Amino acid sequence: MELIQPSIGLVFWMTVSFLILLFILKKFAWKPILQMLSDREHSIAEALNTAKKAREEMASLKADNERLLQEARLERDRMLKEARDTKDAIIAEAKEKAQAEGNKIMAQTREAIQTEKNAAVTELKNLVATMSVQIAEKILRAELSNDQKQKDLVQSMLKDIKMN
Repeated sequence: MELIQPSIGLVFWMTVSFLILLFILKKFAWKPILQMLSDREHSIAEALNTAKKAREEMASLKADNERLLQEARLERDRMLKEARDTKDAIIAEAKEKAQAEGNKIMAQTREAIQTEKNAAVTELKNLVATMSVQIAEKILRAELSNDQKQKDLVQSMLKDIKMN
């Protein structure tokens, strides 16, 4: 029964032992334990602050990355537009040069054709004149083969000269 109902001496010595244990813990263990808890709390708070700063920096970097990406897209679009404009200008210039060259060749061709035509007409006139002279010569020889015809021709020519 003693175990169920403790005696006063046992309670006294248990209390004294407990108080001594409390004193020793207070003297040697409470301060380091509380200091460790405080340090632990402080390190957790620092870790949370660091994580918060890291999150903010990540958000800032993400925003910067988005801004840089947008600027890069705009720059790419601008460069593509300039390239298209340059291409169109080069094509237009080439067309103009081709048109001018074509017109120049056409003008030269027309001049060459006109020159050839004039040369052909001149040659034809010379040929016709030569043939006319030859034909006239043959006709005159045939007509003037006798003396009477020659006298008649001379008389008719003199009449024509006097009338004019």
